[in-house]
Parts: sequence; C-alpha cells; structure tokens
Amino acid sequence: MRALLAAPSLLYLATLTVMLFRPPDLDFHSVDRIAFGLLVFLVLLRALLLHEAWRPPRRIVLPMVGLCLLVLTDLVSRPFEIQMWSVAAAKYFVPYMMFFLAGVVFRDSARVRHFEFLLLLVLAYLIYLALASLAHLDGLIFPKYILDPGLGLNAMRARGPFLQPVANGAALNMLGLIAFDSFERKRLRGASAWILLGGLPVAVLATLTRSVWLGFGISVILLLRWTHNRWVRRVCTTFVIAGALTLLAAVAENQCDTPGGRLRDQDTVDFRLAAYRAGWTMFEEHPLLGWGSSVVQTELADRIEGFKGDVFVVHNTYFEILLEHGVVGCAMFAWLIAGLVGIGRRTARIDGAEEGGFLEGRAGRRLWLLLLSVYFINATFVVMNYQFVNGLLFTVAGILAMRQQRGEATAMCEVELKNAGRRFGGD
Repeated sequence: MRALLAAPSLLYLATLTVMLFRPPDLDFHSVDRIAFGLLVFLVLLRALLLHEAWRPPRRIVLPMVGLCLLVLTDLVSRPFEIQMWSVAAAKYFVPYMMFFLAGVVFRDSARVRHFEFLLLLVLAYLIYLALASLAHLDGLIFPKYILDPGLGLNAMRARGPFLQPVANGAALNMLGLIAFDSFERKRLRGASAWILLGGLPVAVLATLTRSVWLGFGISVILLLRWTHNRWVRRVCTTFVIAGALTLLAAVAENQCDTPGGRLRDQDTVDFRLAAYRAGWTMFEEHPLLGWGSSVVQTELADRIEGFKGDVFVVHNTYFEILLEHGVVGCAMFAWLIAGLVGIGRRTARIDGAEEGGFLEGRAGRRLWLLLLSVYFINATFVVMNYQFVNGLLFTVAGILAMRQQRGEATAMCEVELKNAGRRFGGD
C-alpha cells in the first residue's frame, strides 16, 4: 500500500490500460472495476493524508452531479439490470470520477510525462493493430478476442481492443492529436514520430467509419489553421491532399468492405433517420424528464418503422440524453459542455515542468479544443459509452482544470501583492 500511495500515477495509468483491454462484450472478470475501485480508494486516502485535494470548478461539478442524480434515479428502480449499470458507469460515473482524480494525481511534470508516454504507446499499438487488420495478418493481432466475430461489432473493420470501429477511430484521432502536439514540442521526434504520423491516416481509413473520417478531417483542418509549426503544417497539408485523392478514388468502388462501399452505404442512414423519427415521437410524450435508459430501447424497438429487432439505439449521444432524461438532462449536459469548453484559458505551470510542456499554455488550450471537437463530432453519430475514450477525455479535463485553478489563484495573489505594494508605497 505504501508503494501504491507513493506512485499514484502508475496505478492511474494501469487502470486506463485495463479499461483499454476490457470491452463491454468481453465475458471476463470485472478487472476494470476492481482497478478503478482500488484507484479511488488509494488516491482519496493519499489526498487525505497529504492534504492534496483540490476543489473542481462548480460550472463543471454541478452539471456532473445533476446528470449522475438523474441516472441514479432511473437505475435504482432497476437494480438487477447489470448491463444498464455498466453502461451508466462507462458514460457517467467512471469518467466524472476520473476528472476529480486526475487533478489530485497529476500534480508534477514527471507524472504528466508518464501519462503522455502511455498515450503515445497506446497510439502506436492501435496503429499496429489497424495496419495488421488492413493487411489481413491475423496472426499478428493480439489479444485474439479482437478476431472473434461473435464479440462486438464489425469484425471485418479495424476495431482494436474496443471491439467497435467508432471507439477505435475516436481513440486514434484523439491520440493522434496528442502525437502532433508532442511532435510540435519536439517531445516526439526521429523515426518514431514519422512512423506514427505516417501510419495514423491509414489506421483511421481502416476503420471504414464515416463519422471517424469526418472527425479526423475536421481536426486536421483545424490543426492546420491553428498551428504555426511548419513541419506540422506540411504533414497536415499532406493529409488533406491524400484524403481528397482517397475520396476521389473511393467513389469508383462498390464493395461494402471498402471505403467506397462505406461512402455509398444508404441502409445505415435510413435506419438512423427512422430511429430519429421514432425517437422524436417519444420525446413529445415525455419531454421534461424523459423515458429512462432501459425503457427507451424497448419502446424505440416497438415504434421504429421498416426495421425489426429487440433493441435499438438512436446513435446520437445528445438525442439519447434527450430521450432518456428529457429537457432537464439535456440542459445539464449542455451546461457541462460549456464548462468543458471554458477549461484551460489560464493555466499555471506545474512543479518541475519545463517551458512548453504537455498541456501547457496556448498549445495545451488548442489541443484541448481539438480533442473536444473530435469527441463532439463522434457523439453526433454514435452514443459515446466507450470507457477508455471517456476516461481519456476527462483525465485531460481534470489536469487542465487543476492548472487553471492554480493559474487563477496565482493571478489573484499577484494582484493582491501589487495592491499591497501600492498602499505601502503610498504610505
């Protein structure tokens, strides 16, 4: 216990790694919940012993608490539906708690560097899996449950350990932006930098998911507009040109398992439109507090026209919150989004951090806005119940919120010192 208390960041990173390899469809012992519970206990114990706790901003905490209360109110009436509790934990409880824990754990530059190194390592692993999947080198893919068509969705696409191409693509996109930031700061350099940046667009293409492509394209264009590093601009320009040529070449393809086939796929579009129409009729009946998470799926299956099945989802995070928790839940989520966007405007350097460190200054603020753009774009087309992706986003949010709080406190102290100096000089 003393060893874990002395190195909370290693336990935090180990928990993130376990979440990476623990998809919801995998029938395995809940090691992610055990690791998360141990992390919460030890970090809170350390904060209590060393007085390292911090007070997150209310504009983020209050909507988090409101959403969790709405979700708990729905779940308490269905205590034995384990799947619903697991999904709620991945969407709300775990990432929101990681937001608080990140502000406690990542207080010095060494821990933040460990976090950055893990993310780059995960990016390299996901790119490797995507390239192996694209080349049909099944013998090189590990763990082997990724190849099981009975688990998850779309086994023919690059879906990684998440068992879902959208989750894999969102993670690739977000981690790729972090790699660009490390490359710009010269933290990532040499052959490893060019291998990662060169393999990234191929891995994103291998997901064969249009929402992933759209999010990646928008994030690259935004990065091209915001960056002043000439090498990053050259790489982004190359990505844009290569993407345009790939799009033109894909138009001539018709097979369903190719980029062109995915672009022409109309069945998924028709299904989503039918789900939206059925969902809107449900919203009109219960607009204020919604239907509840479990009722939405079964009710939607009865109302959707032209498609058959036992359970359906609306494939839109915002619309799902509107159906499950009504206007109240949607207002809470909009409040949370506004709070997340405002993070990182004024940050203080952490202890021992070098100039231009990870998530520091304007570059850190720009990276945060890019990560949010990727997350919000993918949330428009799918329900973001991916525990690793949510945990990654709210970990970065926690680090930035803690630094912003320090920066505001430092600025306030400087103002008070100046005022005191003027009074002293005047006297």
